[in-house]
Order: sequence, then C-alpha cells, then structure tokens
Amino acid sequence: MRGGDGILGVRSSARSPEANSPRIRTQLLRRREKWLVILGVALHAIYMLSIFDIYFKTPIVHGMEPVTPRFSAPAKRLVLLVADGLRADKFFEPDSNGSYRAPFLRSVIKERGRWGVSHARPPTESRPGHVSIIAGFYEDPSAVTKGWKANPVEFDSVFNRSRHTFAFGSPDIIPIFCGALEHSTWNSYPHEYEDFATDASFLDEWSLDQFKGLLNRSKEDVKLKQLLQQDNLVVFLHLLGCDSNGHAHRPYSTIYLNNVRVVDQIAERVYDLVQNYFKDNSTAFVFTADHGMSDKGSHGDGHPSNTDTPLVAWGAGVRPPVRTFENHHHENTVRFVDDHVHDMPTPADWGLNGIERQDVNQADIAPLMSTLVGLPCPVNSVGNLPIEFVNLSKVDEVEAVLANTKQILNQFLRKSQLKQSNLLRFKPFKPLSNYSFVLDQIEHLISMSDYEAAKTLSENLRSLALEGLHYFQTYDWFRLMTVISLGYLGWMVYLMVHVLQEYTSLPRKFFQNDQSVYLQTNTKKIYFSGCLLMGLVCVILLVEHSPPLYHTYFAMTIFLWVRIFREYRFLRALWRYMLGKEINHFAKLLASFIVSVFVLEILVKSFMDRKIYTWIFLIIGVIASVYLLYSMPWGSGLPVFVWLACWFLSIFTLMPAEIPDNTKLVVSSGFMIVIIGVASRYLDMYSRESKFWLSLTHEVQKSKSNIIFLSQVLLVAFSAVMVPLSTNRRTEKQELLVLHQVINWSIAGVSIVLPLFSPTGLLSRLTSIYLGFAPAFLLLSIGYEAVFYGALALALMAWLLFENAYLHISPSSKSSSSTTSTMEDDLISESDERCLQLSDMRIPLAFMVFFNIAFFGTGNFASIASFEISSVYRFITIFNPFLMAALLIFKLLIPFVLVVCTFTAITKMVKVPLLGCYFLVIICSDVMTVHFFFLVRNTGSWMEIGNSISHFGIMSAQVVFVLLLFAVTTLYTKHIQIRSPKLHSQKQM
Repeated sequence: MRGGDGILGVRSSARSPEANSPRIRTQLLRRREKWLVILGVALHAIYMLSIFDIYFKTPIVHGMEPVTPRFSAPAKRLVLLVADGLRADKFFEPDSNGSYRAPFLRSVIKERGRWGVSHARPPTESRPGHVSIIAGFYEDPSAVTKGWKANPVEFDSVFNRSRHTFAFGSPDIIPIFCGALEHSTWNSYPHEYEDFATDASFLDEWSLDQFKGLLNRSKEDVKLKQLLQQDNLVVFLHLLGCDSNGHAHRPYSTIYLNNVRVVDQIAERVYDLVQNYFKDNSTAFVFTADHGMSDKGSHGDGHPSNTDTPLVAWGAGVRPPVRTFENHHHENTVRFVDDHVHDMPTPADWGLNGIERQDVNQADIAPLMSTLVGLPCPVNSVGNLPIEFVNLSKVDEVEAVLANTKQILNQFLRKSQLKQSNLLRFKPFKPLSNYSFVLDQIEHLISMSDYEAAKTLSENLRSLALEGLHYFQTYDWFRLMTVISLGYLGWMVYLMVHVLQEYTSLPRKFFQNDQSVYLQTNTKKIYFSGCLLMGLVCVILLVEHSPPLYHTYFAMTIFLWVRIFREYRFLRALWRYMLGKEINHFAKLLASFIVSVFVLEILVKSFMDRKIYTWIFLIIGVIASVYLLYSMPWGSGLPVFVWLACWFLSIFTLMPAEIPDNTKLVVSSGFMIVIIGVASRYLDMYSRESKFWLSLTHEVQKSKSNIIFLSQVLLVAFSAVMVPLSTNRRTEKQELLVLHQVINWSIAGVSIVLPLFSPTGLLSRLTSIYLGFAPAFLLLSIGYEAVFYGALALALMAWLLFENAYLHISPSSKSSSSTTSTMEDDLISESDERCLQLSDMRIPLAFMVFFNIAFFGTGNFASIASFEISSVYRFITIFNPFLMAALLIFKLLIPFVLVVCTFTAITKMVKVPLLGCYFLVIICSDVMTVHFFFLVRNTGSWMEIGNSISHFGIMSAQVVFVLLLFAVTTLYTKHIQIRSPKLHSQKQM
C-alpha cells in the first residue's frame, strides 16, 4: 500500500467511509497515478508536435501574379555558372608563389564587370543555396518534414519565368529546377560519377562539354538554332568539382586549389563559346557559388568560410567597374543574412582594393538575373535587387526597383489576405496600411522625373514588405506559444498539487483545521465551465479553419487548468497556510526554488556544452565534502572520498566525444571495477554493527553471498581478458571465433542475471548490480568509456554515502522520524515511508544531474551515430543492423540503469515515496522542456536545427523514458531491505 505519508488515508476518510480500507486507499491512488502517467505521456507527445506548427511552417504562398517589368531587357540571354563549394577567399587570394588562381575572372572584375561577396544564409548546403540563387528565397523550414532532402512546397524560379532554360550538371541539383519544367533542356551525369577517390574536376568539364555539344547540335538542328536565337533564355552550368574535392581533400589541398583554376578556365571557355556563337554582345554572365567549404572539408553552418562566396557579373546590362580609393569604406552597419556587417574591408592580398566591391545577400542574385534578362522576379523571391550591378538609365533603374518592390509586396498582400479570410479578429500590419498611397506617390515622383526620391521610397516600401512577410510568418506564434506554455505550466502545477496532496503532511494539517478542504460541492460547475470554454474555443478554431492539432493544444491546456481549479479548496487552504508562516519559511521556500531553477538552467546549458559537467562536479565535490567535514561529529574519510569521486567523474566531459580505441585501458578498467567491488564488499561485511552504516547493510547468509560475489568478480575478470582476445582477431582482419562469441554472450547474459540472487541489503544489492552490468559494458567498450563506468559508480556511491550521512546529521530527518512514530496507526504505511519535505528536493535534483551525465558522459545520446559501431564487434561481426543497434542502445542504457537503481535505493534508505520523487523529477525535466521549447531553431545549419529539435524531444520523452527505466530496474531493487534502527536496538538489548 502507498500512503506512508498518511495523506491518502486522511483524504479518503474525508470523502467516503469505505475508503478507510488500506487496500481501497492503495487501489485509488494507483488508479489515479496510472491515469496521471497516461495523461503525461499524451500531453508530451501532443505538445512535441507543436514545434512543427510554430517553427516549421512554410513561408511560401501561391496565388500571386508576376510583376512584368516596364523597361526593356538589357540582355537577350543569361549564362549562370555556379561553382559548388567554392570559398570566396580561395577564389580571390593568390597562391604561394603570388599568382592568382582565376586570371580570367580577375580580368573581368578589373575591366568589364562588377564583383562582390555573396553572403549565404545557413544551412549552407547545395539545395538551399541553389534555391536561394535561382528562386530568391532561403531554406524552407518545413523541409525538415522531408528530411532536408527536398522542398516540400512548389515554388517559382528564374527558370520558370524564362522562355527556355538549358541546364547541365549534378543529378542532385538540376532535376530540382528542371525535372518538371516543360520549357527546359537538361541533362545530368550518373550518381556513380561522384567518386570522392578521384579528382572531381572532370565533372565540371562534363558540364562544359554538354553545353558545347548543344551549340554544335544547333548547327544541324534548325529548331534548336531558332530557339537559341530567341530572347529570355537562361543557360545554367552546375560545376560540382570544388565541392567534391573539398569534401575529399579539404579546401587547402592542391586538388581543390587546382579545381579553382579549372573553374576559371571553364568560365573563360564558356564566354568565348557564347561570344563566337551569338556575336551580338547581348549575353549577361553571372558567376557565383552556392556555399563555401570549411577547413575540415564540410559545410552547413554559419562560419564565414561557408557563407562567403564569390560573385562576378559581366556582359550585357552589367555596369563596368568603378575605381575607388584604397581606403574607401562606408560607415554602414547593416548586416547580411549571415550576420556579417556590410562593406567589410577587402583583404589586401586579394589585390582588389582599388575596385568598388558590392556585397549582396545570396537571394539578391535571383532578382538581379531577372532584371538583366527582363523577366518578372520569381513570385516567392525575397531578394533585394542590387541595383549597383545593373547598367540602366535613371528611369529604368527606378522601374526595376519598383518591380522588385511590387513582387515582394504582392507576397505580403497575399499572406495578409489569407490570414484575414480565416481569422475572426485580424490584426493587420500597420506600417503598410497605406501601401496604395505610397505606390501612387512613387508613380507621381516618376512622372515628375524625381527618380532618386522615387527609388528611395520604393526601397523603403520593399523593406516594410519584407518586415510584413515576417510578421505574418510568425503571426500565430504568440497564441500557440502562450497555449503550449500554459499547458506545460498547468501540467507542472497539477503534478505539484498531486505531490502535495498525496506525499506530504500538508493535507493532514489542513484537514485538522478545516474539514471542508476535500468537499467537492462545486465540481460540476467547474467541469461545466471548462466544457463551455472548450466548446467555445473549438467553435472559434473551426470558424478560422485552424488545423486539427490546434484544437488538441487548446483542449489539453483547458483540461489541465480545469483539473487544477477543481482543487481550489486545497489551493485556498495552502494559501492560508503559507500566509500563517513566518518570514524565514518564505525565505527557505524562495531559496529552494531559486537553487532548483538555477541547477536546471545549468543542465539546459550543458546540452550545448558538455564541459559544464566538469565544473558541476568540481563544485559539488568541494561543497559536499566541506558540508560533511563540518557536520559529521565523528572522524571519517567520507568527505575525502566524496571529493575525489566527484573530481574523478569531472574528467570525462573534457574528453572528446569521438572515443579512440584503447584496448589496454579497457582491460585496466576491468581490474579497477573489481577493486571498487571488493572495497564495497569489505564495507558491507565489516561495518554492519556500526550505527552509521545500519541503513546500508543487512544480515545475510555469508556462504551464499560469498559465492555470488566471487562469481561476479570472476566474470568481470573474464570479460577483461576476452576484450584483447576478441579485439586482436579484428585488428588482424580475422573473423571472430565462434567460441569467443559464445563466451562473450554467456558472460554478459549470466552476469546480468546474478544480481537477482544477491543479498537484499542495500549496499550488497547495489554492489551486485554494479558488478553484474560491468562485463557487458566492458565487452561493448573500446576506450575510455570503460573507465567512465567505474567513475560513475564511485560518484553514485558517494551520493549514497552522502545521503546516509545526511540522514544521521540532519535535524529535519530526526524530527521527521519522531513525527512519523507518533502518527495514528492508519497513517503508517507497510513500507514505513515518511512524508516528503522541502529539503528532499535535493534528491530529484541530484538525480537530474547524474541522469544527464549518463547522457553526455561519453558522447551525445541525442545521436546514436555519435557512438562507435565498433563497440559491438566482440559480439557480432556479420552486418546485422537491428542486432547491432540493439547492442549499442543496450550499452548506452547501462549507465542509466546504475543511476536509477541508486536513486531507488536512496528513496528506500531515507524512507521517501519513490513515485513522489518520480513526479518531482518529471517537474524538473519539464522546466528544462519549456526552456528547450523556446530554443528550437528554424534557421542555421541542418545540424543546429536538428540538435535543437532533438534536445526538446529528449526532454519531452523523459516522462516515458524514466518510467520505463524504473519499471526495468524494479526487478533488481524491489527486494532491497533497510534495517530499522528500532529493531536493531531491540536485538542488541
């Protein structure tokens, strides 16, 4: 029966005479808590989906008409060259002998074109980069639902608006834009060509050859020739060589740098081919890259090496270069999408300080290309036309900027229309309430030939339209975030009310003062009001055509708060009780709250930087040992042990997450584990008569316990011996012997079962559990994580001994024991559990710290891929993904098993209810969950976005994960027995 706090019995007796039966009281509590857990699982599952309705909604809308430009196209055709993975610095800087790698494009910059740096927005990947260049918008956040592999919503592009597009290049890029485009001619090489073992510059040559072959075929194909002579044509050559060579050989390698020269040569040859074929000087050329490349040969994040790419434009409609002074630099603090300041100084070694540089956002290239060929801007584009690149008359400049502004404004008006048509109460974007007046004013200024003022007004209107797009993209954020936050808050309050009612002594005190605390005469009114509110909200959401999940979010939140208001009599009694307390009681409560939140916020920070755990355990080691040193009235080495154990564990989060192979270290760890087990056994055997160790030890049959202990020690030693034997076979490229596999499986299987037959004393059982899981962990270890197992066990032992010491020296524990002994018989449980106290909050907080160090002690639990698959090779060598994943997950779970077993043992030792502590753990984890809810990102690299989602998901799933671990570990901990001081004193008498 649960109810050692004496609370359920009081509440039940107040409600019905039949509920006085201990069996009925236990059944009622179990039933209530079962549904409470089910509610928690459902709530976290539903609220976890909310991030996709908040953060990952597509910004793309349809239904806008393209804006036809009111000026003559300066070019008949456009050639777009994209060098995938080309860094700006590697393109512009000289090599070691002082010569530049791109002599042709440098001559273009100096003699007949414009240049700058194009700033990409993370994620700096190929698909988002090309979409930004060709369609004019950045990564669609809803692409997360497609695993970042594709854009989930159809979008417009420069290619769509062209008369015809010719495209050649990678099979990962070309089909995105031309696969469903009827007016296109395209081709891509097979995936097999993308071989990282070779020099990938031949892929660039392949694209050039395809274009050259196209021009050659036109000499015989009359229709093709006629098509090529028309206007509004786009030629796109995707050059993948730099990206492939950067991944395989790094961007500072000779192969990558030579590929830069190849790209420059291809640009020159394409220019010569076009000039010789068309001979009309009506072709515009744009050369750029989708992203850069980090020194490690990767890309994706917002580092300048990934976001800064070259941009060179020349040909028809492009302004010639402008000479500037060497020290020319604008005092402009506007930032690009990659958060870099405008007009950053040009590095001196680029040799281009005398030529004006115009940096752009990557999405600005799409309206630039559209303007050069006289096409409408893509209707989904958010790019600003870089007018400094275009060589137009004053009036045409204004018309080009105005067309770009109207295209973005149309998106804003469409989003506004869609929102207004669904919402009962619509809040418009006020800065654009007079947009039609501004458009009329611009037209008036154009008619008055005041082109500068018209251009400035158009640019201001464009900026406001972009702000309006963001306004409507985040329009529902406040409402949804408020509902979800109130839901989490309601869940935590509801859990806390349950803990206060069932696991503390407060209800008994309230009942003695006021027996109407549990009279629920107004329950029907509360439920009726809740149903009325829920119905009203659902009707409003239906009228607004809200998604079905919106109904679920609101219903869950309203249900929780209805359940809370149902307990308004208890909450009113609690408020009166608090008002009757002295000020020092409030100070303790406030201090406990601040410390708890501070610890949880530190744990949130640790998800981003696991080195924080080093500082946590360094500080805990000092504080705990100092507290014990000045509080224990007898001499003991316990403070030193606690200090050393915490400091030893603090080392591991300084080590790399990628665990290097070290078989000798694993073998040494096996013997260290044996030594720790022997020391614990010695403490258990020879400290039983001491009053201090009374709670930890138990009377046992020495012969049986000795046999089990020796068996476990031998199994740990055998596993340590099998580690090098199995590893040597793998390093020698030999197949693992069947005998070795059988022995390893047998050792792991038998050792896990043995703790079930060990003595039921607290220290005996925990030592047996520690030794029981050690062989399996050793056989699955490849390096320092085997030492981590021993260090974690020592730190958990230090936590156990600290709680044991606190039990003897804490005045609150002694007063609690005396209070419990004077309670009525019907308030004493069979397990002799006491009520939870404010000081007991340290136990769930300590559990959260140890639980998280089990997450991040040897890697990142958020991704199984961060752990070495070679860990399973001592059990299986033939590829079996399911069995390998199961073994790897089992290895990751072993530290959690140790933590949960220790936590359960401590609750038994200090006689607090385990489920009450579990609910406090869930409250703590949900404080972290709410924080991670606001830290979810929809911008940045795919890894940064994915990590923010996984952090939120991990904490949301903890309500289930911890409960499952409790259920599994109950097999090992349910028979743990704690010796009673009263029975021990009677035996001595």
